[in-house]
Amino acid sequence: MAKAPRQVEDADEKALAVPAAQPPVEVRPPDVGAVKTVAGGLPAVLHAFKHVLGEAGPWRGGKLLWKINQTDGFDCPGCAWPDPSHRSVNEYCENGAKAVAEEGTRERVTPEFFREWSVARLAGQSDLWLGKAGRLTHPMVLREGAAHYEPLSWDDAFALVAEELNALGSPDEACFYTSGRTSNEAAFLYQLFVRQFGTNNLPDCSNMCHESSGTGLSETLGIGKGSVTLEDFDHAQAIFVIGQNPGTNHPRMLTALQAAARRGCEIVSVNPLPETGLNRFKHPQEVLHLFGPGTALNKLFLQVRINGDVALLQGLGKSLLEREAKAPGTVVDRAFVEGRTAGFDAYAAHLGTVSWDDVVEQSGVSREQIESAADILARSERTIFCWAMGLTQHRNAVGNVQEVVNLTLLRGSIGKAGAGVCPVRGHSNVQGDRTMGIWEHPQPAFLDALEREFGFSPPRHTGLDTVATLKGLHDGRVKVFFALGGNFLSATPDTEFTSEGLRRSRLTVHVSTKLNRAHLVHGRRALILPCLGRTEHDVQATGRQFVTVEDSMGMVHASRGAVTPASEHLLSEPVIVARLAHAVLGARSKVPWLSLVEDYDRVRELISRCIPGFEDFNRRVRESGGFALPNGPREGRFPTPDGKAHFTVHTMPRLKLEPGQLLMMTLRSHDQYNTTVYGLDDRYRGIHQGRRVVFLHPEDVKARGLSAGQKVDLTSHFQGQTRVAREFLVVPYNIPRACAATYFPEANVLVPVDSHAEKSRTPTSKSIVITVAPSTVSAALLPAGTPDVARPG
Repeated sequence: MAKAPRQVEDADEKALAVPAAQPPVEVRPPDVGAVKTVAGGLPAVLHAFKHVLGEAGPWRGGKLLWKINQTDGFDCPGCAWPDPSHRSVNEYCENGAKAVAEEGTRERVTPEFFREWSVARLAGQSDLWLGKAGRLTHPMVLREGAAHYEPLSWDDAFALVAEELNALGSPDEACFYTSGRTSNEAAFLYQLFVRQFGTNNLPDCSNMCHESSGTGLSETLGIGKGSVTLEDFDHAQAIFVIGQNPGTNHPRMLTALQAAARRGCEIVSVNPLPETGLNRFKHPQEVLHLFGPGTALNKLFLQVRINGDVALLQGLGKSLLEREAKAPGTVVDRAFVEGRTAGFDAYAAHLGTVSWDDVVEQSGVSREQIESAADILARSERTIFCWAMGLTQHRNAVGNVQEVVNLTLLRGSIGKAGAGVCPVRGHSNVQGDRTMGIWEHPQPAFLDALEREFGFSPPRHTGLDTVATLKGLHDGRVKVFFALGGNFLSATPDTEFTSEGLRRSRLTVHVSTKLNRAHLVHGRRALILPCLGRTEHDVQATGRQFVTVEDSMGMVHASRGAVTPASEHLLSEPVIVARLAHAVLGARSKVPWLSLVEDYDRVRELISRCIPGFEDFNRRVRESGGFALPNGPREGRFPTPDGKAHFTVHTMPRLKLEPGQLLMMTLRSHDQYNTTVYGLDDRYRGIHQGRRVVFLHPEDVKARGLSAGQKVDLTSHFQGQTRVAREFLVVPYNIPRACAATYFPEANVLVPVDSHAEKSRTPTSKSIVITVAPSTVSAALLPAGTPDVARPG
């Protein structure tokens, strides 16, 4: 019988806190200590080995670390940062090690586990507890009215899904979600099945993170991807890192930044919070430097107000244009602007109407600092602009991205070595999934290719994205929800709204490796389908298989599992999709679904005939390091209707808060990757053994009559509606006035489903208006001696 994780919180105490859809409150308040000044180093090594050896054991764990990110191994199931052409023996970071430890754990969630634990009891456990329970081993079903999941055969599971899908009045009454960890092969088969079924309802995690990047770049550069390669970091003279915390979210990026800083590249970081990973870094593999001060990365830190980015970026553009006016031809790359772009005159005229007073007020950054950043930009001939969700999760998120493009075009910093735009993606194949056709708004050329190859008429209407899916579940239009990976409930905004919608559905299905909260908020019936992990051997009829992924910079390469699967009952994602399609479509489809997954080369051959850039896929992906997909802007070509890159004009957003209100953003802790919680520490920010904290400026704490360590409730305000998240600990912190920061998914309940970015419809998880008040549940204080503000130490 599987051993259940230790129940660390009293059930009665948890019951008074929050509904089952949200993580429970913490009985013991977190500890608050000193903010770290150096990232990486020996602590990163020790934490990595602690997780891997403690969860996977020395033999399995050692093999996982040996094969992670190697050419003959598997792609890290964490972030999408690319692999260098010359790889080290230990080609992973601390959080990559945590990701493989989570997947390689020795713990198992068996049918016996579910007999012991009801859904209601599981819902009272923390997200950490659920994840540490272990790997799922069998297909499980929650029947209507039942309290416990129970096992069923794979055949019965597929038959149940087929029964529900084929009973729908329209294919559009089903939605098919995709996580960014899904391989290219599984994603291609998935979208093919969904479109043969008859819908484009393919929401995915891109809708919630970098959709704004794709939209902003497509409109201006003609392709919704970045233009740089990892090698470009070796040639850049300046690197701007905006709205990103690579020390926690993409730790291997610090290696590239360290090398750049050492050769004299000037790094500018822009963020509301100073992040340790951009301050100083110790490379864990440089033994002689583990006990030194580390490498200073930031040349300049601009502490922008939350959503003050448009103001700051327009200030930089304004400064450059003023310098150009004084010395024509010395700042603006006139040959590039006049020959390869459109819209410059309107952009320049608009910045001429922007006042410096507004720039400073709305950005929160002094003119002196903006001019210092402009100095760096003006003297750099090769600049890379990197960003993440600090730019993409605001109402004006597309404008944020396009203001970055404006600066890139102004300096001609694209289409040459060491220069370009670099949206840094999260999940390891989120970009590849979109390339494979996971999109609710498919391009006609892609649908034409499917029609030619497979002999059916794909639906042409726009499907439902994530926000539309939530509304469709809520109002009853969506009756079946199927998720290929991910933790949809915890990843989406408006947690209670989402949970109400899921509970109104007929069937919820999750393809998963581990237990998560999405399994506990379900439809009338629910299925959990356990799959192989990225780290595990995938053996089919023709032998051992590999899958492929596309990294954040458009490189496609192979991923081969390295260890024995956690259970003999697991199926791979491609096989799950193929057997599902076979069960649902039957004679309606001429696709040889079951034959295709006997040898994944057969799937890749189909991809090569349908998707440009994948010609001769099977041969090219077997070459060392894989291959790069075509990228016009990387070569100085812009596949826009007129063949030019476009400047754009945007009105500067103005933050207007009522008395007592704050603008809140959600973020990750260091012991977390997206919704997966590895532990309860955020050691770089000084938070230990807890997650329900709210970071506030000390003066904002004082102005509200609060104190460090006090328990407070957070209330969001949107269009006359309020939402409440209870029991958060006040942590005074170095954050701009009138701003606040909290961890997700705990604070996702505050994000309204109707608050999303213009054009991209990405939820505005970085722009939530809140008020803070003493908790109505309790007012527990930290132990005596807690500092008034977390300070470097």
